[in-house]
Amino acid sequence: MRISVIGCGYVGLVTGGCLAEVGHHVVCTDNDAARIAMLEAGRLPIYEPYLDMILAGSRNAGRLRFTGDVGEAVRAGEAIFICVGTPPLENGEADLSAIDNVARLIATEARVPTLVIEKSTVPAQTGQELKRVLAVYRRNLGVTFRVASNPEFLREGTGVEDFLNPDRIVVGVEDSATEHQLREIYRPVLEGRFRCPVHRPICPPTAPQLLVTTINSAELIKHASNSFLALKISYANAVADLCERLGANVEEVTRAMGLDPRIGQQFLRAGLGFGGFCLPKDVQAFIRLAERAGVDFGLLKEAEKVNKRRIDQFLDKVRRALWVLKDKQIAVLGLAFKPNTDDIRYAPAIEVIGRLLAEGAQVRACDPEAMEKTRKVFPQIGYDRDPYAVAPGADALLILTEWEEFRQLDWQRIRDTLARPLVLDARNLLDPEAMKKLGFEYHSIGRQDVAAGSATP
Repeated sequence: MRISVIGCGYVGLVTGGCLAEVGHHVVCTDNDAARIAMLEAGRLPIYEPYLDMILAGSRNAGRLRFTGDVGEAVRAGEAIFICVGTPPLENGEADLSAIDNVARLIATEARVPTLVIEKSTVPAQTGQELKRVLAVYRRNLGVTFRVASNPEFLREGTGVEDFLNPDRIVVGVEDSATEHQLREIYRPVLEGRFRCPVHRPICPPTAPQLLVTTINSAELIKHASNSFLALKISYANAVADLCERLGANVEEVTRAMGLDPRIGQQFLRAGLGFGGFCLPKDVQAFIRLAERAGVDFGLLKEAEKVNKRRIDQFLDKVRRALWVLKDKQIAVLGLAFKPNTDDIRYAPAIEVIGRLLAEGAQVRACDPEAMEKTRKVFPQIGYDRDPYAVAPGADALLILTEWEEFRQLDWQRIRDTLARPLVLDARNLLDPEAMKKLGFEYHSIGRQDVAAGSATP
């Protein structure tokens, strides 16, 4: 099928690349000329495992190309995926101006009947407005448009795997022809013909389920799903606070909770709180949507409050351990909002560093992928790709992102270079008893602090 993807951000690149990987002919476009030039040169503006391999293979096979001409891209596709950003406005609602601009472009440039698919995360009833804009701005009266919602459930760091091996595919439609066309688009995925580029346990053993809903329901599913995940994270963090007060271990508590199939293990982890572009934005948008509909969603407001307190509480731990932050040397491991991505948008680590700098601390940081983006935000701090290079002389080391390679470090070597063997682990990456045996003073989240020579808590 001939498919166009408008928007070459995270969702657009993964969607376009994977649709080409499964055999469709895909044209991707973006209004950022520099981004298109980068992609045409074979370079990626984001880091996502396997994405470079997927894009290069599809381009070499002639199934994928990039263009800066949005009109050309519109005319090339019998189905068009809208993958533009919907950032939050000051009041928390989603900014839909990019959706509106794309809809008007499609209406004026389309020359044949076209299926327009919402892939961007949008509030419920956006599809109805999209239909109206397409009808109002339609230039060729002989062109008809059908609209569908196909929310994305891509997790940064596993986006390619999530697309090729999803647990479900949701499509919101209004007629059987649209449903049939979307089934054909996703048929290779639904038949399980494409496996993870490198087999990992994350790949489900069975083919995904296609869920057909109304457009309004499909739009609501995405926000409802992300908001529920945010609730689980905030709940785990609230339990962690209680564990610290009562001398319990949050990992023991949440592990036992997660064995209940009604609850599950995923996202039930205490730490520095949720970040990234999706969860904070989607929670706010869902709250505003509920308010406009006259529904009190105080539950989500409380989850937001818990999340915002995480950084304050962690910095209190740092202050208690160091007493004064001014002129202290602090090593930071982890900048991205989660491992396996270079995304620092709404990353808790970025706020922590900003607060440390404001109090006069000196920071050296390491992250496998996110240092170049962070350098644009904090050019004044030191960076090194080698985690061992940021530790020497530091008064404390903070773990702010749970990269697996940090877990595997030679922590004895690090202890020997620190000015003070103090680790504050905001992601519960390390084992407290192991750190105590190595001679560290070790603080984490929802677990009792330990220090060399202290009694086992």
